[in-house]
Amino acid sequence: MTGVGRLLGVDYGHIRIGLAVSDPERKFASPLSTYAHQGKAKDAAYFSRLVQDQGILEIVLGLPVHLGGHEGAKATETRAFGKWLYEVTRLPIVYWDERFTTVEAENLLLSAGLTNKRRRARRDRIAAQILLQSYLDAGCPGEQKLGSLEE
Repeated sequence: MTGVGRLLGVDYGHIRIGLAVSDPERKFASPLSTYAHQGKAKDAAYFSRLVQDQGILEIVLGLPVHLGGHEGAKATETRAFGKWLYEVTRLPIVYWDERFTTVEAENLLLSAGLTNKRRRARRDRIAAQILLQSYLDAGCPGEQKLGSLEE
């Protein structure tokens, strides 16, 4: 599914959503922002405007899965958010394994010497960047088959 056009990486959380974007050639991901939920109507207006302003063609949504590769309650919630996001934007949604992205983001921010407050403010968007870069590095293959880390 490689092509030209910007992708939006989304690290979904019940309170905050980390966002990252790719360049049009789909080589690099950059952190964009962290969005705090404000209710369905405001959230819909925000995402509609965001995908239009950024020229987004596809959304890569991080799917939280367990180490064994099976989906739990958080993955179900994320898939429900993905369905809602599709209804709002009408853009293709690709679910991508997000195992360890938040931990990796926290480690990067710690190594940068940021305070806890500054790390918290950036963590979700950095996790979205890591998620999106992983998808880009894999060649934008579409939704992956989830499995255990040992496979």
